[in-house]
Amino acid sequence: MLYTIIKENTYKDSIVLMLLSNKLSAIDGVNKVSIMMGTPANKDIFKSSGLGTDELEKAKPNDIVIVVDTDQEEKVDEVKEEVEIALKGESDSQDASKGQEAHNWKRALELANNPNLALISIPGQYAAMEAENALNEGLHVFMFSDNVAKEDEAKLKQKAHEKGLLVMGPDCGTALIHGVPLAFTNNVNEGDIGIVGASGTGIQEVTTIIDRYGKGVTNALGTGGRDLSTEVGAITMLDSIKALNQDPKVKVITVISKPPAEEVKRKVLNLLRNIDKPVVTLFLGDKPSYQEENIYHAYTLEEAAVVAVQLSNGDQPNFKPTTAENVNVLLKESQVGIKGYYSGGTLATEAAMLVRDAFKDTITEEKNDRYILKTKNHEIIDLGDDEYTKGKPHPMIDPENRIAVLEKSVNDPETAVIMIDNVIGNGGHADMAGELAPTIKRLLDNAHQNGRQLAVLATVVGTAQDIQGYDKQIDTLKESGAIICKTNDQMVRTAIQLVGGKVEQPSVDVQKFDYTPENLAVDEKIMSFINMKPSVINIGLKSFTEAVQNSGSDCVQFNWRPIAGGDEKLMKVLQFLNYYEGGTI
Repeated sequence: MLYTIIKENTYKDSIVLMLLSNKLSAIDGVNKVSIMMGTPANKDIFKSSGLGTDELEKAKPNDIVIVVDTDQEEKVDEVKEEVEIALKGESDSQDASKGQEAHNWKRALELANNPNLALISIPGQYAAMEAENALNEGLHVFMFSDNVAKEDEAKLKQKAHEKGLLVMGPDCGTALIHGVPLAFTNNVNEGDIGIVGASGTGIQEVTTIIDRYGKGVTNALGTGGRDLSTEVGAITMLDSIKALNQDPKVKVITVISKPPAEEVKRKVLNLLRNIDKPVVTLFLGDKPSYQEENIYHAYTLEEAAVVAVQLSNGDQPNFKPTTAENVNVLLKESQVGIKGYYSGGTLATEAAMLVRDAFKDTITEEKNDRYILKTKNHEIIDLGDDEYTKGKPHPMIDPENRIAVLEKSVNDPETAVIMIDNVIGNGGHADMAGELAPTIKRLLDNAHQNGRQLAVLATVVGTAQDIQGYDKQIDTLKESGAIICKTNDQMVRTAIQLVGGKVEQPSVDVQKFDYTPENLAVDEKIMSFINMKPSVINIGLKSFTEAVQNSGSDCVQFNWRPIAGGDEKLMKVLQFLNYYEGGTI
């Protein structure tokens, strides 16, 4: 039986509500609880998950909607009481938190100390409007929000470029600005390597490897995954590269992206060929076919990080891939499959690339949108993809989805290796290893009881400075029986080796290319932005405010909620009138 509770005019961010949903679904006698704001998109999610009700249609975008699936009506009151306690607890926490909070742009700008960055993590249908408001106020923009139209992204980035500002995102998960972490970011040492990347966990993997080699990063500028599309044209990537080139603290520039549109790739490479500083590029998925005198083209994330360190040290690039040592797993002949269950999309993409390259002559790919790679024997899944996160928190925050797929994987007797990543740092789960460890131990015990062995490989993306504790996370996973690999590259190569395959490193010659001279100047507002700790207005997730403040930067929390009842057309009219030059409003 479905029961619907609507809390009118009570806006809360989506992650808080999704985590609360998981907690309440664990109550005895409750089949499922789903809690979301009453937006049209969320109503569709309720319906598609079998939780649609007539009462649901009455909810407005500023209302919290709770749908309870239970056969015991008295459980509804228990759920309602727990919701009240949770929301009151969050409000009390806000009251006790450091710093002041705002509920509109006017108040946020009054409270902020010379702000220069808006960090946006609100629902995608509204994010572009708030990003434009930020640009109108002269602020750079970091957009964690996804589901923003590509035409809006192109428009915003062009406007930012004309105003001498940066728009990082949308769907930008990671950035480091002068040591200040934004969104899902690790705490890494400052140094002389500058990074610009269109991939969140790609930046995290590269920056943490650099840190563990004893080197550091000046800035890691995220662009969002679509920046290098034909429609957007790498506007943020190109401006960021120019900024890193002009920064005297940057000794090595590292560029990370999935393969861009061909004409955009030519544009990016032409700019890089104008630069005298050593450059490392990684267009993940494009196997390098050449090197250049001043540009090193890497094949994997680890290679990009290691070569950046070597160049920073003044050494010649010399990357040698490795596999984990002392892996003693006795597999049966029938165990031939590799399964990768990832929270990091770029890490999953790298794994799929390496598996595909290792077995290209022996397997046939199958088309399936729920997988990064799906073949007869192997499967790689990005559990952070929209397909798996509709109405659910990201797997870096909540282990539920990953535990579910891990539990199913043990039923396949052909599975030889299971790979998992544990991405720690700001924004992530407080102890993901502790959540995953019991499931890993249970998988290994079940396999043993069924007369076979299984290799569970794990890698931790993080540093000693991360709040979860890098070594502690490794120790917890080890105790569960997992085999720890230093990097994703090493983990995937180890998995491939265990089932009889091998990844060949590209063997390439140095080539020289003609290029068109370009103006390398960049607006002073961008240079000022990357050379000091930002002053932030955080519009959305409160956990992002805490991370910024803990890094010594000013941050005002903007407790956003949709105006005009969430009517997008009316909101745009009000936005236009608010910024109309010469207007009376």
